[in-house]
Amino acid sequence: MLRHPDGSSFRFDPGALCLELLPTGGPGPLAYFEVLHESADLVRWAEESRLADGLGPKAASGPGHGGGFGSGGGSGPGPALVVSAAEVADARALRDALWRLAEGRAAGVPPGPDDLATLNGAAGHPPLTARLTPDGRREWAPGSTGSGLLSTVARDAVDLFTGAYAHRIRTCGAHGCRLLFVDTSRPGRRRWCSMERCGNRHKVRAHRARLTAADE
Repeated sequence: MLRHPDGSSFRFDPGALCLELLPTGGPGPLAYFEVLHESADLVRWAEESRLADGLGPKAASGPGHGGGFGSGGGSGPGPALVVSAAEVADARALRDALWRLAEGRAAGVPPGPDDLATLNGAAGHPPLTARLTPDGRREWAPGSTGSGLLSTVARDAVDLFTGAYAHRIRTCGAHGCRLLFVDTSRPGRRRWCSMERCGNRHKVRAHRARLTAADE
């Protein structure tokens, strides 16, 4: 569920983990949507993302190690995810780079060297580690860090930009909407970030236009 600063919310599935990070803010005018202000914000984003459960608040939460924010959720000792203030800044830098890279990919513009360096630098860190529990569940290994989370996001972006659906990275077709998604549908005809929001607004405008034309 994507929440707008105006208080509205709507279902939005961008189709990839890395693209889920983009609506948390961005460069230039996209800073209006900024929600990654402190460590707890990045932990919350991880919990609400398409990553498996166990990275965000469960039964309890509180200050983590090293001045970061941690949360219970894994079965091992200590918080499931610890994020420092510096890693929140790194998350914003990675997100802004991903905005430019994804919009460039959708428009056929070559990636900028600084953004590539940011992406590859994040991907170079060890990613989050998943493991299998004795009762057959998947969980994240204790000791997960913000840099591990960002590495997982960056590696997902590398896979997306070099994979079979790279040519299907698109910007929403609604005027004024910059949300990006990857169209993984079989026909490949997705046009809107969300039918619930931009798609429905287009249908309403089209219907009104037909009524106006019929009255003339």
